[in-house]
Amino acid sequence: MTIGVGGSDAQSELARLSDMTAGVVPIVEAEFQERINKACVLMNSAEIDAIYLNAGTNLYYFTGTRWGASERMVGAVLSANGQLQYIAPHFEIATIDGYKLLEGKVNGWQEHESPYELFGDVLANMGIESGIVGLDESCPFFISDGLTQAQQQIKFVNARTITAGCRMSKSARELALLQRAKDMTLEVHKSAARILRDGISTQEVTEFINHAHKAVGAAKGSYFCIVLFGEDTAYPHGVSNPKDLDPGDMVLIDTGCQVQGYNSDITRTYVYGEPTERDRQVWDQEKASQAAGFEAAKLGHGCGTVDDAARGYLVNHGYGPGYATPGLPHRTGHGIGLDIHEWPYLVSSDTTPLEVGMCFSNEPMICIPGEFGIRLEDHFYMSESGPKWFTKPSHSIDDPFGYNA
Repeated sequence: MTIGVGGSDAQSELARLSDMTAGVVPIVEAEFQERINKACVLMNSAEIDAIYLNAGTNLYYFTGTRWGASERMVGAVLSANGQLQYIAPHFEIATIDGYKLLEGKVNGWQEHESPYELFGDVLANMGIESGIVGLDESCPFFISDGLTQAQQQIKFVNARTITAGCRMSKSARELALLQRAKDMTLEVHKSAARILRDGISTQEVTEFINHAHKAVGAAKGSYFCIVLFGEDTAYPHGVSNPKDLDPGDMVLIDTGCQVQGYNSDITRTYVYGEPTERDRQVWDQEKASQAAGFEAAKLGHGCGTVDDAARGYLVNHGYGPGYATPGLPHRTGHGIGLDIHEWPYLVSSDTTPLEVGMCFSNEPMICIPGEFGIRLEDHFYMSESGPKWFTKPSHSIDDPFGYNA
């Protein structure tokens, strides 16, 4: 039997887990101001007069305001000279005032009025009558379209060069929050492996993982969870009718949580029972592909070189070519932070130079339709001396969590 798999139950494992969030330090006001300052530098360099930050992670990243996107326009306008003003429905002004961390006037629009017209008034108050304004890349079409029609004197562009330009490289505080989230999820993975038994359903495991994330301190439980057994593991994001667990099945669990809004996202794949030689061969190739990607992560090199190395290893061992299966049907990895998938990406077409503070998943999955799939996903960040793992990669197919390492 695979070491660390089976032999326990949900009640025992939940009792073993404890809150891991002691000492967590949230992002402080001074860091939000540092982000504003950097955005202004980038705006001036790009000759962008202001940017609009829509409700969601960009609004939070720059202003400390946690607010979910909806059909009503809520956001903030940041000018290149550092002026910050908010836009919200009039009835939400007092609530926004309570949520925002950085000061700025909250401009309200009544339900029968146009927030897109109000946007022009906000710009005018900032001294911007015409020019170039960047729109949050997550801004929905109805907002971008409304602004474009209402403010024809403004040229709207994608603000990603500013938003992602700031968010791609994480600070020490951000790295610490990401590290804690990943440490928590890895402990949950260990417990989830131990509750496995013949006939257990994916739903039962998913529910346990949610409770386990709460037990280690993730207030909202799992941010997401994918549990797959047997042949279903060949489908990266699951199947409509997942099977229950049988002896000898490959097990794939991909899950994560949030700490102060920062995400974990870890996948472990192992066998429930005794691995076959075929299982061992493919698992070892997956681990080697992940290692090849990690070793290729060099400061100053393009993000795509990591994908090229991981995919190249698999192609050299008979997979692919390219995205064909059996093989790796998707990119090798993604950036991570306040969004679970964010810029930049470990895909051959992404030429963004690797810089200190960038954080990525490394998950060059091997999918073999009709048999199984293996995904080993850990995350690394770029330090001044090169890539560093947040979590140690899975040890071996016989001892995936390294109990006997």
